[in-house]
Amino acid sequence: MNLFFISLGCDKNLVDSEFMLGMLQAGGFTMVGDEAAADVIVINTCCFINDAKEESVNTILEMAEYKKTGRCLALVVTGCLAQRYQKEILEEIPEVDAVLGTNSYTDIVHAVEQAAGGIKYENFHTLERLPEPGVRRSITTGGHFAYLKIAEGCDKRCTYCIIPSIRGAYRSVPLAELVAQARQMADAGVRELILVAQETTRYGVDLYGEKSLYRLLDCLNQIAGLYWIRILYCYPEEIDDQLIAAIKRNEKVCHYLDLPIQHASDEVLRRMGRKTTKQQIREVVCKLRREIPDICLRTTLICGFPGETQAQHEELMEFINEMEFDRLGVFLYSQEEGTPAADFADQVPEETKLEWRDEAMELEQEIIFEQTGGMAGQKIWALIEGKLPDEQVYAARSYRDAPDIDGYVFVSGADRELMTGDFVQVRITGSLDYDLTAELIC
Repeated sequence: MNLFFISLGCDKNLVDSEFMLGMLQAGGFTMVGDEAAADVIVINTCCFINDAKEESVNTILEMAEYKKTGRCLALVVTGCLAQRYQKEILEEIPEVDAVLGTNSYTDIVHAVEQAAGGIKYENFHTLERLPEPGVRRSITTGGHFAYLKIAEGCDKRCTYCIIPSIRGAYRSVPLAELVAQARQMADAGVRELILVAQETTRYGVDLYGEKSLYRLLDCLNQIAGLYWIRILYCYPEEIDDQLIAAIKRNEKVCHYLDLPIQHASDEVLRRMGRKTTKQQIREVVCKLRREIPDICLRTTLICGFPGETQAQHEELMEFINEMEFDRLGVFLYSQEEGTPAADFADQVPEETKLEWRDEAMELEQEIIFEQTGGMAGQKIWALIEGKLPDEQVYAARSYRDAPDIDGYVFVSGADRELMTGDFVQVRITGSLDYDLTAELIC
């Protein structure tokens, strides 16, 4: 049968999708790019914030129409929305034939077969174990980079976050299994490996009794074929000397860290359930820059948390200006049912959230423009992502740029045809907003 697959949400969800695709292909299904030609449609959903929830619901409803206008026999819903609203989906969207929870995606082939045979199906395994897909993933990111999910779930329980309820407690993937996955991907041509989890910095505590991300980096650094290892989702309070030393000694580990701080007001951080203070964040950032002078630091913030005041927002703005983060993203607070913060008093009006977000991003834009403006003449290595249509210009990324969230380096002056996945050395010639321009050296 022909199968059309939609993966929504974050890179961690994408890893689950790629395992499901591997299982479905091994099970004899043919992947198609046209939903109207699909006998089966699978949607791996997200519901982290309200916008993601709306996108997931709208996608389900849109795909449900193909049961009337296309050849679709079975509509299967998996992932976070399915885990969170399992009863509502089955009761309110009768076109859905099968629902799988976040820990049940290994059952995807059986679920599709049952649904295609006219049998309604649902499965929600306990959130206490790790899924064991037992197949090679079908990489969907182009082949030159891929994500390695090193853990599932989260123990932090921030007051605004629903993830522990739908993904469970923190469970690390055994080190040997991760190394085996990484070797498979490197053998298949992956050049950049991006480590992800709800929190990467706690890796190994549940298995080995200590934070073991440094051990994993040491092992991954030895894999032939890998050029870059990038680390995302590092909680600032968990960054220690062992991790910093591992980043410094392993030449394949990018001098790039994503450390979501969420805010800078101690009172807001306390009500968020975060484990750091402004001073502790400042100390971590300063230490990283002192120990690794060329490190690129990315962070994320939440604007409009319940009870946040204008003075606290201004405190955050002052901190952004002081820290001069290299990359920064801002989310509007989303009032998620089932979280403690959803019941907090003094919910901030939407227009105030938008105003505060715009102010933060405008300030960060000024910081980045000043940083990129001073990079002219520098030599850096870049990973080719593709060629611009009708131009002899290539889009690439530097070690400072994670895919899909950061900028590009636009490379000209090539005297040969460059291929996606090539590593080239370039000289920076200028900047275009968040992006850089460069000329090829070799």
